[in-house]
Amino acid sequence: MTAPTRVTVWNENVHETTQPEIAEIYPRGIHGAVAEGLLELLGDDVIVRTATLADPEHGLTEEVLAETDVLIWWGHTAHDRVADEVVDRVHRHVLAGMGLVVLHSGHFSKPFIRLMGTTCSLEWRNDGDREVIWTVAPSHPIAAGIAMPLVIDHHETYGEFFDVPTPDEVVFVSAFEGGEAFRSGMTFTRGRGRIFYFSPGDQNYPIYHHPQICRVLANAAGWAHNRSDRRVPEVAKRRSGWFLPES
Repeated sequence: MTAPTRVTVWNENVHETTQPEIAEIYPRGIHGAVAEGLLELLGDDVIVRTATLADPEHGLTEEVLAETDVLIWWGHTAHDRVADEVVDRVHRHVLAGMGLVVLHSGHFSKPFIRLMGTTCSLEWRNDGDREVIWTVAPSHPIAAGIAMPLVIDHHETYGEFFDVPTPDEVVFVSAFEGGEAFRSGMTFTRGRGRIFYFSPGDQNYPIYHHPQICRVLANAAGWAHNRSDRRVPEVAKRRSGWFLPES
């Protein structure tokens, strides 16, 4: 029997705690919405925990990361508040084999920039445009069961040039009403770790309640889980408590 994938969903959780209009969209935080989507789609095949910026060590202790098969990261307005020692820890665990799924404005997160080695800058505007997401690698596991195309009625616009290294594979490309195109779903490998960047997910829109977006994230968690032997420090091998989001 295959062991479930252990996923930690990390979210800075700043917008939801400071802006009532965002809290209305995500009453349990973006991390709660993502966690619920994973649990609904994957059931017993996943164990989920959540962590936020305000938690001690941002909720990403050595023990937590050692027991995380895939880390999902959402950040936007507080990238500079993430402690460098936590970034070092995440970087080390990705190289050792932990999967990483980086969402939306997480392209400017410290861990992603460290792993990419580039500015990770892009063009953007926020006019609530329609986004049409085209699958350009239909045989990739992350694309399984995804509509062709996947349409988001209103979203922030991202555009090229996106300053990241040449990806292992481009899975999704987005087109916007204003004419912009964007490589919205890309995979990378760093060390033993698999990385997926997926751009949909601005906090002003209910993106993570969209069933097809939840399916992409569930697929990504399964793909990013490297089931080969993981090389982790001895200090991190003891178990810590896992939990499911509160009902």
